[in-house]
Amino acid sequence: MSAYNIVLAGIGGQGILLVANVIGAAAVADGLNVRVGEIHGMAQRGGAVVSTVRVGEGVLAPFVLEGEADVLLGFEVLETVRNLRYASERTLVITNSESIVLSEFSARQPDCPSLKGLVEKIRLFTSRIVVVEAADLAKAAGSRLAQNSVLLGTLAAVKGFPVKQKSILEALAELVPKKHVEVNVRAFDLGRKKMREFTQV
Repeated sequence: MSAYNIVLAGIGGQGILLVANVIGAAAVADGLNVRVGEIHGMAQRGGAVVSTVRVGEGVLAPFVLEGEADVLLGFEVLETVRNLRYASERTLVITNSESIVLSEFSARQPDCPSLKGLVEKIRLFTSRIVVVEAADLAKAAGSRLAQNSVLLGTLAAVKGFPVKQKSILEALAELVPKKHVEVNVRAFDLGRKKMREFTQV
């Protein structure tokens, strides 16, 4: 199998590194060669976080070159746009509809771009876009904090994704604290079902 490249981008505290580790553990369980990398700054303070996962027989290093992502998974829509350098016309972009920055600073920054405007920027790189209302789905699962599991479920349901959904779900249950497993499993399932709506990508 040639390399399958995933870039995860968002804000510190969104559970990005957990999702990357879940994918990595699931890939190992499937007997796949995988490399997981982290490129993050002030993650503890809500700074930008980027993690990379590469799956494939010939993969030796975790880092994804610009324009080489098969999937760009954005946990926050502004960070999705900021990391479009990893995307090309063949890249599938899955992004959370929510912007943490916009919600916190919109009163002081009335000219901040809208979700529609940001999606238009993504379309300059690729037409393969999935926008997920992760906050709403996580809330339906039992906790807004489970947005990362919603997005993980969406990613796991991508056609041709090399890691088995069953293995991802098992790794999620193993790596999440026991008291939060049920909520995260429900969130994962809601994300997986959401992806079925986007048959065109």
